[in-house]
Amino acid sequence: MLENQEVNIKIKLAALWTSVLFCYIYGDYFELYTPQKVEGLISGANILDSPTKLFIASIVLAIPSVMIFLSILLKPAISRWLNISVGLLFTIMMLLIAVTSWTNWYTFYVFLAILESFITAMIVWHAWKWPKKLTI
Repeated sequence: MLENQEVNIKIKLAALWTSVLFCYIYGDYFELYTPQKVEGLISGANILDSPTKLFIASIVLAIPSVMIFLSILLKPAISRWLNISVGLLFTIMMLLIAVTSWTNWYTFYVFLAILESFITAMIVWHAWKWPKKLTI
């Protein structure tokens, strides 16, 4: 019989943020294989066609990266609140992307957006259910 060690909530949250970040990266990478994507990147005719848009996208994608570290570093009350609020924001954002991205070539993107929504919803759920300290 194998022992099942309880995993600290901070480690669970960091692992979930890491998982969702990999999905984001793979979704953006796989998008390079869609028709006319590379040509658009070369010509500058793409959604991130300005320094400002690229900077905003960088901030949005930096948030889950930083959440990995903050989930472990911050005190429980702050980490719980931050994981719930950021997790909710990213869940809603990815569900909106899933709904608006449905085309034949972007089926992979919709799948990843739904998976990412599920993972960020799990972040919210785990943070919401953060174990309370027992007082005697």
